[in-house]
Amino acid sequence: MAISIEQIKQLREETGAGVLDCRKALETYNGDFDKAIEYLREKGMAKVAKRADREVLEGMVELYSHGNGRVGVMVEVNCETDFVARSESFRKFAHEVALQVAAGAPKYVRVEDIPAEVLEQEREKARNLAKAEGKPENVIERILEGKLEKYYNENCLLRQTYVRDENLTLEDLRNHHIVAVGENIVIRRFARWEIGEEAQS
Repeated sequence: MAISIEQIKQLREETGAGVLDCRKALETYNGDFDKAIEYLREKGMAKVAKRADREVLEGMVELYSHGNGRVGVMVEVNCETDFVARSESFRKFAHEVALQVAAGAPKYVRVEDIPAEVLEQEREKARNLAKAEGKPENVIERILEGKLEKYYNENCLLRQTYVRDENLTLEDLRNHHIVAVGENIVIRRFARWEIGEEAQS
């Protein structure tokens, strides 16, 4: 099957992979776009894993204001080189991270950032609710795991569904950018403010 330039371009935009990799993936799967994406994502993940230990001392702080100034966000996103930090694609990624923080209101960047006592409180809440509903003891552990997964997905930035594409998490988006720029990218930290939030708490 002949692979068109348009197919390669579209796959490249979708995955951030190189032209030759896109052509090879499409040829391997006879033009099946979804299978080619899956193949490149798996291949890309290997590239991401190789870059995970690299130092990230460059980057930028992105500021974002939403809803006529009702929500303000500041995020620090790091990369390996000043060259990438100044690039348009990196700046767009940092902006997308800030947009996600504004919309998703996460509490933590990653699961590992959640304090042990917070996790214990969430477990205890879920356990008490399951007992109050009369769930058998052997089912409660599975319920707890499910509730914790839901808590992670709602409160950890990298686990949240990306606001512009419900098929991606923010971790997926970060991985796409790592593959595209060829450097490790780390979302270091963020702060989010919303008018009146202290008055409500």
